[in-house]
Amino acid sequence: MTADTDSDDLARAASDFRMATFRLARRLRSERAVDSMSDGQFAVLAALRTHGPHTLGELADRERVSSPSMNRTVNCLEESGYITRTPDETDRRKVNIDLTDAGRGVVAETVRRRDSWLEGVLADLPAAQRRSLAQAADIMREVAGR
Repeated sequence: MTADTDSDDLARAASDFRMATFRLARRLRSERAVDSMSDGQFAVLAALRTHGPHTLGELADRERVSSPSMNRTVNCLEESGYITRTPDETDRRKVNIDLTDAGRGVVAETVRRRDSWLEGVLADLPAAQRRSLAQAADIMREVAGR
């Protein structure tokens, strides 16, 4: 096998892996508690659930969007009753954004639906493929951390 063939095989494998990952992610995103909620809005709720209260700037940095864009997202989530804004106790210039009970419920129900769908799909696979996917998940976490 030549170096060019190895390079072509690696490029093809990378492309196939990327496309499969995107297709699975898209399918999982379709399992949501609120159909009208955008992926970006859900990402903000999930980040707040995982990492706790944030300022608008911190959320914008975490989600890699501009502050004006995040402000629109936060406004929409606040109007829907999923988040609150509270002045910081030590620095009144700062406003902390956090989940409401309704926001926590949307995250919990969406995660439950996604896990349930995936569990059902995995149950239909042979045990050897489920073991391979478990190994692949470990590798994917490693790759994502680079």
